[in-house]
Order: sequence, then C-alpha cells, then structure tokens
Amino acid sequence: MTSTPSTSSSGSRGGREAGPGTPVASWREFESAEPDFGRYARERFASFRHHVLATVRADGSPRVSGIETSFCLDELWLGGMPGARKSADLQRDPRFALHANPGPGTDLDGGDIRVAGRAVCVDDPVIRRHFVEEISPPVPFDLFRVEITQVVRIRVAGEELVIETWRPGGHGLRVLRRGNDAAADPADEEAVTHNTP
Repeated sequence: MTSTPSTSSSGSRGGREAGPGTPVASWREFESAEPDFGRYARERFASFRHHVLATVRADGSPRVSGIETSFCLDELWLGGMPGARKSADLQRDPRFALHANPGPGTDLDGGDIRVAGRAVCVDDPVIRRHFVEEISPPVPFDLFRVEITQVVRIRVAGEELVIETWRPGGHGLRVLRRGNDAAADPADEEAVTHNTP
C-alpha cells in the first residue's frame, strides 16, 4: 500500500509565517476550521480551470496573470512553467492574491472568492511525483503550495452585501453585513463580527 506523502515543510522553501506576526494556514487547516466555507471555496476554484493571480514584481509593483489551480493531497496548488514571470515573482517574493473565476455573466452566483497568502515552492520529489500522477501537468513545471493568510467571500443576500473573512491564528470567521444605505464604518464591522468556535 502506497503511503500518502506529507505536504509539511519538508521539500519546501519557507516557514509557517508570511511575515512578522502574520500566521499562515494550509488549505487543509482552513477546511478543518471552517468546513462549510472551505467546501464552498474549493468548489469555486474547482468549477473553472483558469483564475487570476496577483504577484509582486521585482520593483514592488503588482503583476496580474492567468493561473491554473489544482487540489491534491487536500491542498491548493499553483503551477507554472519554469522561467515564467509569475513563477519568478513567487520564488523571489512568495506573497500573492488569488481571485477565483467568477464565471460567465455578472450575477456572481454564490459570491466572489479571494485568497491571499504565500506560495511555497515545493522541490520534494515524492510530492512532485504524486502531483504528476494525480494532475498530469505539462512538464517541466514549477509547483507552489498555497499557505493562506486570508480567505474572503463577498456575496449578495437580499438587500445586503455580505462579506465573510477567515484568517488563521484563532480569529475565526468574521461576517460583515451592509445594506444599501450602510456607511463603510469600521465600528459597524465590529458590531456584526463573530468568531466561530
């Protein structure tokens, strides 16, 4: 029986913090903490092949690129061709923002999903071989495991705009509801914020 490879820090470049005082979580940890929210976010990324990735250029300005995402070993992965600028960006500065494909039209059925975090370049041959067997990507390829600093879902419920935000580190899921006449006041957000157990 073949064991499932671990996707921990072995074979990866980087630690478990995105920066000083900024905790990160794996996709598996996110889904474990918020199963319903995590399941919906996974379905949104799995529904379409192409999504939008923002990376940081060498001069500090943003770069926006198309990206294919994959789920394997209960983690979210980003792939890129060796030499691609987005891959070079991530190897130099792992910070990223990922916007799920909203689908056709303007209805945004079910809402908008965005993920921010760091992309950890994975060199472990066991993990890469398992990824090839599961996903069959074009080779050669660069492989990055997503480590999350924030997941956001924005949706419309009746007359309200609902903003759901999850961050690792015990913050829980925060929900902000705004009506058409609501002002964007930070005090309003605290009044409707709740933490899940």
